[in-house]
Amino acid sequence: MHRRMAVLAASVALACTATACGSGGDDDGKAAAGGIAGPGSGTGKTITVWYMDGDLSDAAVKAIGDRFTKDTGAQVKVQIQEWDGINTKITTALAQHDPPDVIELGNTAVPLFAAAGGLADITAHGKELSRGQTWLPGLAGPATIDGKLYGAPLFAGERAVVYNKKIWAKAGITAPPATLAEFTADLDKIGKSEKGADFSPFYMPGQYWFGGVQFVWDAGGQIAEKKDGKWAGALSSPQAQKGLADWKRFQNTYSTPASRNLFNLAPDYNAILAQGKTSAILNTSVNAVLKIDPKLKDDLGTFPFPGASGNQPVFLGGSDLAVPAKSANRALALAYLKAATDPQVQTSAIVGLDGWTPISTELIDRTAATRTPLLKAFSDAAKRSVATPASPGWATIESDKSLQSFFGDISTGKTPIDAAAKAFDAHLTQALNAAP
Repeated sequence: MHRRMAVLAASVALACTATACGSGGDDDGKAAAGGIAGPGSGTGKTITVWYMDGDLSDAAVKAIGDRFTKDTGAQVKVQIQEWDGINTKITTALAQHDPPDVIELGNTAVPLFAAAGGLADITAHGKELSRGQTWLPGLAGPATIDGKLYGAPLFAGERAVVYNKKIWAKAGITAPPATLAEFTADLDKIGKSEKGADFSPFYMPGQYWFGGVQFVWDAGGQIAEKKDGKWAGALSSPQAQKGLADWKRFQNTYSTPASRNLFNLAPDYNAILAQGKTSAILNTSVNAVLKIDPKLKDDLGTFPFPGASGNQPVFLGGSDLAVPAKSANRALALAYLKAATDPQVQTSAIVGLDGWTPISTELIDRTAATRTPLLKAFSDAAKRSVATPASPGWATIESDKSLQSFFGDISTGKTPIDAAAKAFDAHLTQALNAAP
């Protein structure tokens, strides 16, 4: 979710302090640790909900609000927020005595505000909100800090392989690969079938860390681990080192040498696929490719990136809903989270109206039959996700572009893998343990 990364880059240092944010008020006579508002308890009341521009359609927002009103009798005042300067605006709102009651946050941004004391601890309501389902780790993980839950998942966005079926068919390949060995064998065939110095069987720019971390996780490695209350970079572990070596081998073999020190948007990898200069990319959707060349509509296919055992784990973008600690309508705010996470709402609105991936593995399976072939690969990929470190310092790692440089240095061979990992582990350890 590049917009969220840009927002973090602009205002990492603006997270409110615990003193400024404090703890919040209560509603309906309920204590902060009390229950979720029930039928009729909100009659005559209105809560304020902040959504980010462009994430949910008006129809999906209305569906959540209608369910909330049916459950509680309360009304909803929705305020759509622009991305530009949003962290500053959230910081200011959380410090005030009358913040909105519910805020949509990018999943990896939750620790930034939770650690500073700005969000309500909703751990006691986790089971009621999840309804026994398994929330996707990439959404729930960043919202869980030291075992405490500060946000409920809203929707997920993930990456899968987007490929040109005509180019693959020309190389004699008529079906997506099921294993990593089949995948690389297919790319080898495409490399022999297609000629041209600027052609890539698979365009994977070296600084594209979203792809790189999949190889680390697929090998059993982690970006960082928390022990005895402290974070430590973990890319020097044997498992992570294997994953990084696998990444370099894949990138160097199937993407062009010119791509080894590039990110995915300069040049735009969607244009590279649309122009026939590669047979496949790793992306969050097919829309950007089709915007460039709508005639490719019937030529594009998708499948989850195969791993050593099953699909590679993916980095999830997406959103969580959080309750400001100072909300005066805590019980009603929790009821709104309950409405948004309701399986029926997720199925009909999040998936049915907006085409996002729902928040649990159970809902992904339940809605599989309704997904188009192009969309199904993305939700299938989301079933195996890994959470980024639930530290406010992760905002620094995303915003300072050090992840891009780290993978770029490995892909280009500028720095040996072990030396690059050692140096980056030190940066991770410092950033993830920094006070908010």
